[in-house]
Amino acid sequence: MSLHLYNTLTRRLEPFEPQDPARPTMYVCGPTVYNYVHIGNARPYVVFGVLAALLRRRYGGLRYARNITDVDDKINAAAREQGVPIAAITDRFAAAYREDMAALGIAPPDIEPEATRHIPQIVAMIERLIASGHAYAAENHVLFAVESFADYGRLSRRDPEDMLAGARVEVAPYKRNPGDFVLWKPSTDDLPGWDSPWGRGRPGWHIECSAMAEAHLGETIDIHAGGVDLQFPHHENEIAQSQCAHGGKVFARYWLHNGMLNFGGTKMSKSLGNIEKIHDLVRKHPPEALRYALLSAHYRQPLEWSDALIEQSVRTLDRLYGTLRDLADVEASAAIPDSIEAALDDDLNTPQALAEIAAIAAEARKATEGPEQSRLKARLLGAGLALGLLQQDPAAWFARGASSDDDARIQALIDERNAAKKNRDFARSDAIRDQLASEGILLEDTPQGVRWKRA
Repeated sequence: MSLHLYNTLTRRLEPFEPQDPARPTMYVCGPTVYNYVHIGNARPYVVFGVLAALLRRRYGGLRYARNITDVDDKINAAAREQGVPIAAITDRFAAAYREDMAALGIAPPDIEPEATRHIPQIVAMIERLIASGHAYAAENHVLFAVESFADYGRLSRRDPEDMLAGARVEVAPYKRNPGDFVLWKPSTDDLPGWDSPWGRGRPGWHIECSAMAEAHLGETIDIHAGGVDLQFPHHENEIAQSQCAHGGKVFARYWLHNGMLNFGGTKMSKSLGNIEKIHDLVRKHPPEALRYALLSAHYRQPLEWSDALIEQSVRTLDRLYGTLRDLADVEASAAIPDSIEAALDDDLNTPQALAEIAAIAAEARKATEGPEQSRLKARLLGAGLALGLLQQDPAAWFARGASSDDDARIQALIDERNAAKKNRDFARSDAIRDQLASEGILLEDTPQGVRWKRA
C-alpha cells in the first residue's frame, strides 16, 4: 500500500504523490515562544515527526521546516511585564522548547526559521500583495482584502458570516471589510519594529508563515500541517495571501490537521489555564511514556490527557522493555516490519502500529529458538524505531534516571534477600521486599532471577 493521507482541503483520504519524488516538502507551524509549551502543543511535532521519518525512508529525502514565531503581541506583553527586551523572552523559551522536544524524542526539522530573520521577505510579499490589488495600506497598517480572494473559506468550509463571527476580528475604522486581516501593523517606540514602506512596524502572525514557507520550500509545498485549531483563521489566511502573492499557484497540496488534547473533558489551552507544561511533565514522568501516550490515539481524533493515560503508557513500555531485556543476549539489528509501514501508510495510524508492536513483543516472549528470537527482536526494535520508541537500553529505562550508587544499593538488598530465602529466613526476605516496596521498588521473581523496577 502506498502512503495515503487525509487532506483537510478536500476532506478525502488521498494517495500522497510529491511534486519532486526525490525531495518532498513539509511545513509545520511551530510555537510562539513566550512561555513553556504545553503537552498539547507537542502532539503535532510528535505525529508529524513520525511522518517526516516515514517520508525520508520512502523517498530518500525531505525538506522539513518547522518555524518559531519570535515576534508577537504575547511576547511583547511578557517582555513588558518582566521589564526585559523581547530577546530575553524568546531566547529563553526557544531554548526550553528545543530541550522539551529533544526530551520527547522529536528530531529537529531541517529548517527552523525565525520570523524576525525574515522581515525582508515578509515586506517583499506584502508589497506584491498591494501591487496585485489583494492588500491595501491604511493608517500605517497593511491589510489583506478578503473579498479579493474568491476561495476564502474553502479550507475551513465556513461561509463569510461564520468566518466573521469566528475570527474575533477587531473592527477598526481603517478596514474596508471587517474580515480583512493585518499583514503589517505600526510599532510605538516601546515595541519591536522594523522600517518598511508603511512606516516602522512589525508583521502580522499569518504573513510570517507564508513568507518563511516561500523562502525555504518554494511557492507550492507538498504538505502543510498543524493543529486543527489553526485551520481558521491562521491556515485560511495563509492560503489566501500565499496564493494571491504567487499569481494563483496552489500554496499547499495536502493539508493535515491533528486533533486537540482534552484535559478533564475540556480542550487544553493556555487561555483556559488547564494546561500541563512539557517542562514539568518530563521531570515527573518518563518522557518516552509521554511520547507513547501522544501516539496512542489517531492523530485526527481528540485525545483525553490524564495521569491514568500516562501510567498505562509506562506499564506498556515496562512490558516492551522487559521483553527486550529478556532478549539482551540475542544479537539483532532493527528492521521495520511491513505491518508497521502499512499502518503508517494508512493516514499515520499509530494506534494500529502500537498494536502491531504489542503483537510482535508477545511473539518474542514465546520464542525459544535463537534464530526466531533474533528475527522478532529485530522486528520489535524496528517497529519502535518507526515511532521513536524502544531505542533505550532496557536497563536505562528501568533505572528511571536513578544514580548508579542507588542501583548498587538496591541490588545489594536484593542479593541479601536472595540469601535470606535460600537460608529459609523468610521474615528477613519479606522485610527487604517491604522496605523496597516502600521506596517504590517493585520486585518480580522470574525463572531468570529477580527483576526490579521503580513504580
